[in-house]
Amino acid sequence: MTEQIDESKVEELAGKVIGDVAGAMAVFMSYLGDQAGVYAAMDGAGPLSVDELAERTGLNPKYLHQWLGSNAAAGYVTYDPATERFSLTPEQALVFSREGQPACMQGFFQTVVAQYETQAKAVDTFKSGEGRPWGDHSTCCFCGTDRFFRPGYAACLIDQWIPALGGVEAKLKTGAKVADIACGHGSSTVLMAKAYPNSVIHGIDFHEPSIVEARAKAEAAGVTNVEFQVASAQDFTGKDFDFACIFDALHDMGDPVGAAAHIREALKPDGSFMLVEPLAGDRMEENLHPLGQIFYAFSTTICTPASLAQDIGLGLGAQAGQKRLTKVLGEAGFSTVRRATETPTNMVLEVTA
Repeated sequence: MTEQIDESKVEELAGKVIGDVAGAMAVFMSYLGDQAGVYAAMDGAGPLSVDELAERTGLNPKYLHQWLGSNAAAGYVTYDPATERFSLTPEQALVFSREGQPACMQGFFQTVVAQYETQAKAVDTFKSGEGRPWGDHSTCCFCGTDRFFRPGYAACLIDQWIPALGGVEAKLKTGAKVADIACGHGSSTVLMAKAYPNSVIHGIDFHEPSIVEARAKAEAAGVTNVEFQVASAQDFTGKDFDFACIFDALHDMGDPVGAAAHIREALKPDGSFMLVEPLAGDRMEENLHPLGQIFYAFSTTICTPASLAQDIGLGLGAQAGQKRLTKVLGEAGFSTVRRATETPTNMVLEVTA
């Protein structure tokens, strides 16, 4: 039977693909500009010619000419054809240059680039169906992940998420024992330690290089009410925690039921567990939008392989949805799961026994 091809649909799809390829290259160009300090040199400098920018950065003007053309076409920098000068608007500066601002996307870009850095392993993993440990990724992935999530945590964790939980903020202000599980580079740990000096924050992660980095971050921040240990969510030591939290990591675990059960056992009877997970609907069709596309993609190369590399290998994925997460938490022995609040990218669940 001869296929009937709708040429208009082909053209429409091909046009979308061109846009996607343009976006992929824009991400890479933005990463180049970040790593080479171009955006930083442009931020607040006003309109600059290629040669003036080359003088400020020490970069080859021939490379800058091409890079600026790509960025201007993407709308990442502003070009004035009358003066042949380039500049950053305040909005562009926030997104591409202002480190630590919630709108800054450079950590996001860095994490994307990290996937291409180890693309051969990603292909092998996908074809084999086997797992790929978190530690098998490039260091660019770890740094980018922390860099991307840190501003959001800084903007929301202390001012919005914790106050949305029942009675937790008061405990932390008075003095509580806290388990920050899968803490990575310790950004969330340090934030809580600074905000609640009467509490002791225990940062826990199974990736030793991340704990080394977390200790360094805590020392640089001057916080002393922190303790770190290299351990998984299923076997960390310590009891009688008043509060436990996991940020964007339960779905990466091979045995999230076992992890949640261990957390329940480690909490005091009146303790609370805050689970922060990517925002997702319970059915795939609810997640078929650009943000869902991104989460499913990272889940293909990072989250699900990390889970499959561990015992059980449940493979929840980054778009598990509240219904599936509630089932996991119920199997772990928790009785109540409430969506305390949410952001455009995350759901914050309050979990109690």
